Amino acid sequence: MNKIVSQLRPGSSSPATMSDTAPVSQRTLKTSIGCTGIGLHSGAKVTMVLHPADHDTGIRFRRIDIAGGGAIIPAHWASVHDTRMNSCLRNDDGVVVGTVEHLMAALAGMNIDNCLIDINGPEVPVMDGSAAPFLFLIECAGVVEQDAPRRAIKVLKRVVVKDGDRVASLTPSSGFSVRFEIDFASTAISRQEFFVNLSRGTFKSEISRARTFGFEQEVSMLRAHGLARGGSLDNAVVIDSTGTRVLNDDGLRYGDEFVRHKVLDAVGDLYLAGAPLLGHFHGVRSGHAVNNQLLRALFADQTAWTYSTTTPGSAAAPFIAAPARAVVNG
Repeated sequence: MNKIVSQLRPGSSSPATMSDTAPVSQRTLKTSIGCTGIGLHSGAKVTMVLHPADHDTGIRFRRIDIAGGGAIIPAHWASVHDTRMNSCLRNDDGVVVGTVEHLMAALAGMNIDNCLIDINGPEVPVMDGSAAPFLFLIECAGVVEQDAPRRAIKVLKRVVVKDGDRVASLTPSSGFSVRFEIDFASTAISRQEFFVNLSRGTFKSEISRARTFGFEQEVSMLRAHGLARGGSLDNAVVIDSTGTRVLNDDGLRYGDEFVRHKVLDAVGDLYLAGAPLLGHFHGVRSGHAVNNQLLRALFADQTAWTYSTTTPGSAAAPFIAAPARAVVNG
């Protein structure tokens, strides 16, 4: 495992030949920008600042409330420590930062390769429960290209993981696309399916505003386990105890907001691969744990992936047509 981790760190060499396609440049922020908010699970107030970073350094968190070099936490699949209701990272010194998935999704959606994220607590602020506020921050800061080629992780063969009725897979593709299926007993959600191709900037319009969601009857149990202490109708879609009604006064942002948020989570979890993926992800009821298990399975098999200079969004990564029925509700 440690050998695989070192191969996937920013700036490392590939275990396979890279594509001859003309490379796209890496990207970082033009200037620093920050925000303050509440942690979804901790309920604590936290301030976070996103900084430009050198090429080949990747996405890194820095706990500024902790002194010393141990405060750096790489945004990497091998650092995922806890997947209960979020993706929580922990470094070798035991320093953690949780609920990183919405921010990671925004960084993926904006094609940000390198960023240093200062944070003064153990959890990324939840903001409104979606990735849209983080996308707005990145747009305000601006984006610059760097003098280094961007590379993607190209999926070479199907990889699948299962945990009961939860399934996630990656299959080869010339771009990056996501298909997700959920099925809840709650009639407010029921069965939903969504497909999106993320090679042409569709993240902002189709996915970014979808909020995290939960059930009214689960709040007490979650808080007893140290979770959802900062959750409210301001940062989550909440379904009532009968499972039939959304409690938020403003209703839903999309008719199928629930499955779109699961896509958002998957995009963020998969960006912990350390580079954008060239592949198709299909999730059936999967969550943070299964998403991380999928990345671990992918990188455990060195015949299943390679690096490529063809990246999602480049001319060599064409748009992928959606299935005939992209969204199914009810």
